[in-house]
Amino acid sequence: MSLIDQLVRPKAAPSPARRFSRYPLPAGALLAWLVILLAIAAAVAPGLFTDYSPTEGIAGAQRLAPQASHWLGTDQLGRDLYARIVWGASHSLSAALVAVALGLVVGTLLGVLAGATGGKTEAVVMRIIDVLLSIPGLLLSLSVIILLGFGTVNAAIAVGVTSIANFARLARAEVVRVRHSDYVEAAYGSGGTFWSVLWRHILPNSLTSVIAFSALQFGNAILALSTLSFLGYGTPPPTPEWGLLIAEGRNYISTAWWLTTFPGLVVVAIVLAANRISRQVSGARR
Repeated sequence: MSLIDQLVRPKAAPSPARRFSRYPLPAGALLAWLVILLAIAAAVAPGLFTDYSPTEGIAGAQRLAPQASHWLGTDQLGRDLYARIVWGASHSLSAALVAVALGLVVGTLLGVLAGATGGKTEAVVMRIIDVLLSIPGLLLSLSVIILLGFGTVNAAIAVGVTSIANFARLARAEVVRVRHSDYVEAAYGSGGTFWSVLWRHILPNSLTSVIAFSALQFGNAILALSTLSFLGYGTPPPTPEWGLLIAEGRNYISTAWWLTTFPGLVVVAIVLAANRISRQVSGARR
């Protein structure tokens, strides 16, 4: 292997097994992964966690406090709250996944385009990103929902639009940093074309931070979607979405505290777990 090949070829990334062997999971990260895995399992196979229907009430079981037969109590229509939270995982997590995927794909493409080309293209793209960043996230989400209409998918698209600017700004910064590295300059000097250097050297070494950031945005998407549903702009009833559960229970907070407390705790747990996983992924990358 020639000297030029050694300079151009980036170091191979360590395997996940070697990373975890060098950086063992602390208790907090292990708990965060457990929370996320339980939520994913509930979203994929909710029938394994409960036998109750999330939409059909039980006669004479309205607003029962937590007990042996109903672990988290029942709501104003006699529906088991634990079942509604479990079945709501599929709606909340899938919507958050769509929102993060939209922001990740569109934002990364814009950031890579701006960082790799530079010049007038970078100036135009970054001015668009600045405009998106100047609009409050909730206001931008509401504007998109008003244009598209209510619903789970439209709410996910609205939240995804608000995250495009953050992904684009991070991707652009990482591409600019890697573009001025020695091995990229060596790749150009050895005859590499713009597209080959971008695909082989710039993208693999600049997108790891973006992937780690997507875990953080997943928690933010859960929070934003719950906020939209709480305000009545997200998933319509009787769909058991977590934000909607909190909104439905707020009228009974003085007599049935569990209707808002337990769905709120679930949202907080998922958001904190996603943030902790993002920190762990970022630390392992360094």
